[in-house]
Amino acid sequence: MSKTIIVSNRLPTKVQRTDDGLTFQPSEGGLATGLGSIYRQGDNVWVGWPGLFVHDESEESFITQELHADNMAPVFLTEDEIRDYYEGFSNSTLWPTFHYFTEFSTYVDEHWDAYVAVNEKFCKAVLAQSGPDDIIWVHDYQLLLLPELLRRARPRATIGFFLHIPFPSYELIRVLPWRTELLRGILGADLIGFHTFGYMRHFLSAVSQQLGLPNQNGQIETPSHTVRVDAFPMGIDYERYATAAASEEAQAHTAEYRQALGNTRVILSIDRLDYTKGIPQRLRAFNELLERYPEWRGQVSLIMVVVPSRDQVAQYASLKEEVDELVGRINAQYRTISWSPVHYFYRSFPLPELAALYAMADVGLVTPLRDGMNLVAKEYVASRLDHRGVLILSERAGAARELSDALIINPTDTRALAESLHEALVMPDDEQERRMRNMQALVQRYNVFAWTKLFMNQLAYTKMKQETLATANLDEAATAMLLADYHAAEQRLLLLDYDGTLVPFHPDPTRAAPDQELRLLLRALTDNPQNRVVVISGRDRNTLQKWLGHLPLHFIAEHGVWLRGAEATEWELFQPLRNDWKRELRPVLEVYVARTAGSFIEEKDYSLVWHYRRADAELGPVRARELLSHLSFITANTDLQVLEGNKVLEIKNAGINKGTAAVRWLGQYEPGFMLAIGDDRTDEDTFRALPPEAYTVRVGQAQHSAARFHIASPTDVRKLLRQLIV
Repeated sequence: MSKTIIVSNRLPTKVQRTDDGLTFQPSEGGLATGLGSIYRQGDNVWVGWPGLFVHDESEESFITQELHADNMAPVFLTEDEIRDYYEGFSNSTLWPTFHYFTEFSTYVDEHWDAYVAVNEKFCKAVLAQSGPDDIIWVHDYQLLLLPELLRRARPRATIGFFLHIPFPSYELIRVLPWRTELLRGILGADLIGFHTFGYMRHFLSAVSQQLGLPNQNGQIETPSHTVRVDAFPMGIDYERYATAAASEEAQAHTAEYRQALGNTRVILSIDRLDYTKGIPQRLRAFNELLERYPEWRGQVSLIMVVVPSRDQVAQYASLKEEVDELVGRINAQYRTISWSPVHYFYRSFPLPELAALYAMADVGLVTPLRDGMNLVAKEYVASRLDHRGVLILSERAGAARELSDALIINPTDTRALAESLHEALVMPDDEQERRMRNMQALVQRYNVFAWTKLFMNQLAYTKMKQETLATANLDEAATAMLLADYHAAEQRLLLLDYDGTLVPFHPDPTRAAPDQELRLLLRALTDNPQNRVVVISGRDRNTLQKWLGHLPLHFIAEHGVWLRGAEATEWELFQPLRNDWKRELRPVLEVYVARTAGSFIEEKDYSLVWHYRRADAELGPVRARELLSHLSFITANTDLQVLEGNKVLEIKNAGINKGTAAVRWLGQYEPGFMLAIGDDRTDEDTFRALPPEAYTVRVGQAQHSAARFHIASPTDVRKLLRQLIV
């Protein structure tokens, strides 16, 4: 039976060395809480670093045994590895880049080498715990290479990956010297999760622009497997915070704080020391509030909790100095004997005290400059048992996509933030309650356990879909079955793509005319009165008429736009269409023709096609990705679609494809045997439109398709068709 393996940089238990020996301290983080229900079941295991450097093998063995009893497997890292892999590449290269602070990013080859080596070390640790059919869930930016490493070693494994920080736009990703390796590393997963749709969109764009892998409906087709990308906003343990806020201990702390503060209103800010959190901006906005609205002086205080973090690093030490200076300046300017504007704590608080602060704060101030989700906002909402209080939330936090009843602000707009503070402080109780109840309902429903369950369910569904789309090779046994069904049927329908299926691709598409062998083969197939042979192609109708019109074939041209029966003399439009849009889009394609030597435009009756088969092998795909992005943007919310074929991009009317046209033929003919053969994404519509018993065959190396079988090349297609004649 398969088991589940959770992998993260740190284990949910921290091992510490004290005077009395080693201690094992459980983590109280949201991830540890949410995944606790998984890794403690059966033989499941959590793999990660235990948080200390071991002195010898006996100590390592002892820690391993202790953690094994709690379903954990440690990966022991050295001080050099933590310095170069964690502090170096993870936190000095990836962290600032992914949070849009590229001015803080470093690009050190030794750090990259350490990052690769540690990801390989994690891979070995996971492989030691896993079997070929196990489920592996990898977490966060420290292990971006791990999914691909695992995929190579365990091709059948079910692999999920979740990124807990933002994924930036491609313009930032392209700055990284190792961008290709990082993207390919993530694509080793079957399911990739982000907190928001925006991060997901940035990732899909980066994969398209950098790797040339197109996506459709959030699915990416790699050479080895289909990858699904989706958004899964992470929640918190709602009941834990609500229960903590209601506890006697928290209420005692609240009473103590309230006695010290008197009737002063409270604005609460809680964050780890980090340049992404916007802490100085909050202090400046609070200062602006006191300047602009002097009536709040002596009436409201900012309680600022800053949790220490990496203050030995230059940027963080400088940030702490700035925060200290701002707090000192505000207090020096406004403090009175009975009132302090800012209560500043540079330490962490245990949960009961934290819940007490949440419960008493009139305003929760959560304004990061960039944040993956920000669970502090949700913790504040869960702790408000009186259903009052106002959350001010940065538009650049992932939580802003969910908590729309907060006051959403731009964290760098000091004046607007000060105005929001004033608005929050004067907001009527009934409006506070309405907003807070709405947010609480959402946070309670989509908690961390729902997040875990949803991701795992989607991972299982993704794997099931992969197996459904895994095509079998059309080997001798399958061919024999196909031939038997073919000969047993009284009526047969053959749907045959042209380019890449009946003929190989040609650098010049105008020279891919049928040879004598193909013409004779098609003539022999059509001579059998039991056969109805349909050439279903993206080619324009005039070319098909010129090349094959003398044969008694049925035609579907331009991906379903034009139809013609074997006995008909005129072509028929599938449905009324317009082509006035070509005047606007043709100039766009002409720009890319001018920029890409060897490319050209093919104009059909109701579509435009940009060909780049003759372009430079490296330049062509780059320009194609740029053009695809350009066309996708300008055709959004229109009745047009952009199709990607083999070295072509085609703009056409949406809603018409090879599949819809094939269904019409299917309804008119009702055959006992159906065979459809095609080579690219446009043929997938045909495969999906046919009933399960049809023989659908994908040409080429693609192993994941709606087709039942795959076959190697046009040569093998002709070989198969010749067997039908015998």
